[in-house]
Amino acid sequence: MKMGMRWFGQADDTIPLEYIRQVPGVTHVVGALFDVPVGETWPLDKITALHDLITAAGLNLEVIESVNIHDDIKIGGPQRDWAIENYIATIKNLAQVGVKVICYNFMPVFDWVRTDLRHQLPDGSYTMAYEDALVQGTAQETMERMQAAAGGHKLPGWEPERLSHLAELLDAYAPLGTDGLAENFKYFIQAIMPTCEAYDVKMAVHPDDPPKSLFGLPRIVKDADDMRRIEAFHDSPYNGFTLCTGSLGENRQNDLIAIICEFAGRDKVPFAQIRNIKFTSEVDFHESAHLSSYGSLDMYEVMKAFYESGFDGYARPDHGRDIWGERRRPGYGLHDRALGIAYLTGLWEAISKANPRG
Repeated sequence: MKMGMRWFGQADDTIPLEYIRQVPGVTHVVGALFDVPVGETWPLDKITALHDLITAAGLNLEVIESVNIHDDIKIGGPQRDWAIENYIATIKNLAQVGVKVICYNFMPVFDWVRTDLRHQLPDGSYTMAYEDALVQGTAQETMERMQAAAGGHKLPGWEPERLSHLAELLDAYAPLGTDGLAENFKYFIQAIMPTCEAYDVKMAVHPDDPPKSLFGLPRIVKDADDMRRIEAFHDSPYNGFTLCTGSLGENRQNDLIAIICEFAGRDKVPFAQIRNIKFTSEVDFHESAHLSSYGSLDMYEVMKAFYESGFDGYARPDHGRDIWGERRRPGYGLHDRALGIAYLTGLWEAISKANPRG
């Protein structure tokens, strides 16, 4: 397992690379370019500059999160083929600096949804929370609530220039349904796979977050059945998954351990995002510290399943709380993510020493 930490770049991240370098066990940065409009090709010179900055700090750039998918690809719009050609060019440019994995998602309109970005826990720390009753209103209300709660930080996947046309986006997605969105996903995957295989770049689709339909929009990466359908679009290690334990774990019906064993065991998980959540009802939850006792997921069993499945890919601790006075981008403080890394790598060491691979 190669442990890393997500970083939003010099312009948008208050955590310097030298701090990330000091977290024990961290070998790489999960990076991206955030100043290229969705749908356009990522320029090689900008990719190279990001790569050189990260490697100069003693870290590696081998995972990108995310090369976001243009809405015309998702809805089958008039610019679909143009956007796919640009995506293919971006894959080729990323491969030139040694990128091995692209994390992305196929969620319609909203990449992820929470109803409180600064929910205070009994110990005084702050975290992100989801309350289902609060998303029964309009999509506009939810968007405004999240943007107001962001504290001036940019939210990944919530591009303001795109969401300024929210009503038009919702109308464009309305006729699709689950099968229509899935067919457009299949079209995209089959178009890019020859390039991925030729340039040795694995695609790792992120689960829906939360893994359920919101605002009447279809969701197609919710559970093991959805993952099997996506796998069948092009059965190859290059058509893989970002196995986010928090996102999949937000649905109590998902057998998280079985999903890890099935897909990591067949080399379909090049990237894992590992975090814990705490259910406060059947459908409501907040994100918790990584320790099993603080949440509803057994992180020992999670790490054991990854290990026993032969997982040797990239991982990051995913979201953390704001602790010790931090108030950074929601979910992306330094301290709690570093604590999460220490805990997860400690579990990994103990499991691997008790069960050495042959």
